[in-house]
Amino acid sequence: MTKTVLITGAARGIGLATALRFLREGWHVAMLDRDGDELARATAPRQDALPIVADVSRAEDVERAIAGIEDRFGRLDALVNNAGVAEFAAVGETDFAMWRRVMDTNLDGVFLTSQAAIPLLARQGGAIVNIASISGLRASTLRIAYGTSKAAVIQLTLQQAVELGERGIRANAVAPGPVRTKLAMAVHTPEIIAAYHDALPLNRYGTEDELANAIWFLCSDEASYVTGQVLAADGGFQAAGVGLPALRG
Repeated sequence: MTKTVLITGAARGIGLATALRFLREGWHVAMLDRDGDELARATAPRQDALPIVADVSRAEDVERAIAGIEDRFGRLDALVNNAGVAEFAAVGETDFAMWRRVMDTNLDGVFLTSQAAIPLLARQGGAIVNIASISGLRASTLRIAYGTSKAAVIQLTLQQAVELGERGIRANAVAPGPVRTKLAMAVHTPEIIAAYHDALPLNRYGTEDELANAIWFLCSDEASYVTGQVLAADGGFQAAGVGLPALRG
């Protein structure tokens, strides 16, 4: 029987690249995003993808999404919790409203979507892949909310792995380093781009397809004995230690 994956934040960037990878592998793909217009553009040429307009920070939206997947495909084999927001500010300039916006999507959304998906995943055993960040493994400036949310996602992943293993569900996280997305290229100055290149052993940003490959592996049967792991797909950024004076100014 054809397998099914749910990918959140699937309208663009890493989420869309991951959806395309699963489609190439012959899976049914449910693509969830709160940006209905962008999601419609992403799914229009792909009849084998199910678009779901929903906000992962809203429990009722998530429950509706899971019910729709069950009705359409009858099963769920993998969940990729990719939806996230990035708001950066110094510690003293991060107000509680910003903190909550980041946590609502980046942490609460992962919790809510995973909880709703567990019964469907457990029917045949499945995989959860949570998209964290290198900012959840190493601190940097302007990331008091974002980095904390991603560190929490990593701990949530470990809890899921420990508690869901006996139900046949694997849980892992991918921690991307700098990735050449449209958003990143729009906000990273030439100075920041050069600084990242200097700090990365591979001397370049990653691509969306490279992240999709890592996510695909952890969801696939090739990773059937892998759970509770954090895969830093980061060009060696974590291994290279501190750096980026351009971001510390």
